[in-house]
Amino acid sequence: MEKPWLSVIVPCYNGERWLAAALQSVVDQKDCGIEVIVIDGSVTDASLKIVDSFADKLLIRAEHRPDLLSWTAKTNFGVEQARGDRICMLHVDDLWLPARCAEIRKWLSTQSDGVMHLHPSYIIDESARRLGLWRCPLPAGGSPIPAHMLIERLVVQNFIGIPAPTIRRDAYLSIGGLDNALWYTADWDLYLKLAAIGSVYYHSTPLACFRVHKDSLTVSGSRNNADFRNQHQVIVDRHADKLSPKARAEILPVAAASFDLNTALAAAMAGQFAPLIKALASILTLGPRGIRRYFYYSRVVDRVFPRLRALVAGRF
Repeated sequence: MEKPWLSVIVPCYNGERWLAAALQSVVDQKDCGIEVIVIDGSVTDASLKIVDSFADKLLIRAEHRPDLLSWTAKTNFGVEQARGDRICMLHVDDLWLPARCAEIRKWLSTQSDGVMHLHPSYIIDESARRLGLWRCPLPAGGSPIPAHMLIERLVVQNFIGIPAPTIRRDAYLSIGGLDNALWYTADWDLYLKLAAIGSVYYHSTPLACFRVHKDSLTVSGSRNNADFRNQHQVIVDRHADKLSPKARAEILPVAAASFDLNTALAAAMAGQFAPLIKALASILTLGPRGIRRYFYYSRVVDRVFPRLRALVAGRF
């Protein structure tokens, strides 16, 4: 069998509500060089039956691994099993747009050195209605993003949607993949590790959809505020030494304010609004330049406004 150029890793746990749509979005690429690996830990065989229904449309296989409890462990296992030189993570509730893989092939034809290629994602609701565009605060084009720029901005906030990156498999494996101890920030940690070892490219065309809904891991897992805040703090503790002394002085206060607001917004989703006052105060202490930097680097408007739209519509 010809070696695939791209391996799509799909961690799954009781994902039958969304899985067929996610897999169909891969079918819609009309690219026979893609393999799909579904790592399923579900308690029923409903998801496995959906995978079987795509056997005549995709080069697809499923691994039933109830022993792999986290999405990070499932993803790491999938990457180990992958045959493609490039890998993508596609969660069961997310989607690709039809032209995605054709665009990636174009990028790789001239930028094959990249350890990671990125693009914006639409944020969609449970009915796949587009709520907004989630962009990265990065320059797009044919040149790699300067590593110091990417790391400085990424330390403040993870602005990369899970369905967006295309990653070189050997680079993923060389840095140890996703950290299983990080239920919320493992992908963020991964991107910062990749940024430190090779070229990363950003392309301005949105090519995927990131779904927000009340059953998502972000919502269900963020109810312990102390743990949620600690997941963010780990990122700074691990990656602050990648910043120059001048950048640390400028960036770390912005990152701390970003973490405060993220934690406060998570608390507000659970009906606790008091932390919002403290978080807003911490942003104000940054001063005009720091506030501008926070809003640009964090993409907070891109991330929060679509969720508010979904909340008002009763879809979140």
